[in-house]
Amino acid sequence: QVQLVESGGGAVQLGGSLTLSCAASGSVFTIRNMGWYLQAPGKSRELVADITTGGRPTYVPTVAGRFTISKENGKDTIYLQMKNFRWEDAGVYYCYVDQLDRGSFAGRSWGQGTQVSVSL
Repeated sequence: QVQLVESGGGAVQLGGSLTLSCAASGSVFTIRNMGWYLQAPGKSRELVADITTGGRPTYVPTVAGRFTISKENGKDTIYLQMKNFRWEDAGVYYCYVDQLDRGSFAGRSWGQGTQVSVSL
């Protein structure tokens, strides 16, 4: 099992910036990729960005060019740098990892979520 601890949530001004972090521990050797989902108020959880263990990022179109996902070399920690914050970026951000077992997908683990709110 992999445990995830998120940090960095809080309040951000419209157009402002905020960086989230997510640290993985436990069976980290099984990790295939890590990423972030956003659950906005009244909506289902949706993918924001993903990064492979090799550092290749993927973004949904609504955040491409504004958000940057990165992985700290040698550590099982990822970051989500958010810029030019919009109203629709607010909500609870969840970190996740997808795990492998002998080359096959073995499940997804989630963090506890971190709240990000936006104000004028």
